[in-house]
Amino acid sequence: MMKPPCAVTAGGFDSSDEEAAEEEDPRPLPISWLPLSPAYSSKFLGLCSLPGCRFKDVRRNLQKDIEELKNYGTQDIFVLCTRGELLKYRVPNLIDTYQQHGICVHHYPIPDGDAPDIAKCYKILEELRSCLESNRKTIVHCYGGLGRSCLVAACLLLQLSEALAPQQAIDSLRSLRGSGAIQTIKVTRLQQQYNYLHDFRQNLAAYLATKETLLRSVSR
Repeated sequence: MMKPPCAVTAGGFDSSDEEAAEEEDPRPLPISWLPLSPAYSSKFLGLCSLPGCRFKDVRRNLQKDIEELKNYGTQDIFVLCTRGELLKYRVPNLIDTYQQHGICVHHYPIPDGDAPDIAKCYKILEELRSCLESNRKTIVHCYGGLGRSCLVAACLLLQLSEALAPQQAIDSLRSLRGSGAIQTIKVTRLQQQYNYLHDFRQNLAAYLATKETLLRSVSR
């Protein structure tokens, strides 16, 4: 299998003397490892909150967080935050910093509280599976590591196992990341993340059928 693409663009971290003087959180970056059995019996997907975040009472050190990611052997990282969020949370050069440390970045911005359209979700899952099948240590994060990250992870579980019910996928993520995983309150113009998962297989099948029809018509 081909090595997964190292897509991506802008993002980042910037530090000032004033920020450096702030008291930082000394705790390690919490990373949750989601088992992907039975499809991938020995593989895990990492989920975490935004490394280096400096917002409200959160004061993380980006360099320390990246060192920790590297110590885990992280090779690929999926960033679901928008560029506006990276600026807001004071890591404007995050993506460049990841790349400088040899981590392959896949940037798929999804607004906070939203869900990706099915075409984008399918593309994310394709790249995720490519990373995993290439035995590359992979992590997904948004801002808090609860909504968008868990949504994508749950979609992956549903794609990997037809026997898994949507509620089981949601329960798995909530068991791993806490009760705040997978938002159930309608806060955006798109579907609730909870409903998105319940409709995922049907919407994916419809998308793939449409895609196949288009490919057939183009090849004629």
